[in-house]
Amino acid sequence: MKALVIGATGATGKELVNLLLESTDYSEVSIFVRRATGKSHSKLTEHVVDFSDVNSFRELITGDVLFSCIGTTLKDAGSKEKQWKIDYDIPAEFASAAKQNNVNSLVLVSSYGASAKSNVYYSMMKGKLEDYLQELHFPQCIIFRPGPLIRENTDRFGEKISVKVIKFFNAIGLFKNLKPITTAFLAKKIVKAPKVLPAGNTTLELNRILEL
Repeated sequence: MKALVIGATGATGKELVNLLLESTDYSEVSIFVRRATGKSHSKLTEHVVDFSDVNSFRELITGDVLFSCIGTTLKDAGSKEKQWKIDYDIPAEFASAAKQNNVNSLVLVSSYGASAKSNVYYSMMKGKLEDYLQELHFPQCIIFRPGPLIRENTDRFGEKISVKVIKFFNAIGLFKNLKPITTAFLAKKIVKAPKVLPAGNTTLELNRILEL
């Protein structure tokens, strides 16, 4: 099979790409990036693209499974409008092109609490993206909704604090649905999902991610 990956340079995406390259289920791995990564592998094809103009490279979006791990924080994006462009517009436009090019499976890394009706901006944005992607009617659409992610060597102070706080509450039996997991653990589940899950739409909350 041929895998397509957007968000390949993020914490989860890096882990995912490495696992795909190791997997015997995938003979080709194509990543779409803003800047060259310098990564080299016999199975890897790297496309340096302008994500603001998906139409300019639409013909390259062909394969069997699209893994969408792209996303940013409001702080890194600089504004809600810029975050929306990265977290909603890019994956939505990319997925639309993939569907038109007959890509069979879509795997999205979303977020705990995603809902188009949420009063929280981030959760609302993720929920609207989920709804849009499901309406594209991929033969197989898998959505992961993990809680807090533990990124190796993260420099995000707030992320470190929130993970520690949630771990404390987990230890006393609270907020089990927000149990932090590592990006490496999540990536393993993402690689496995298209092979073991059925056709149609599947949304995986934390408990199902842990059981997968």
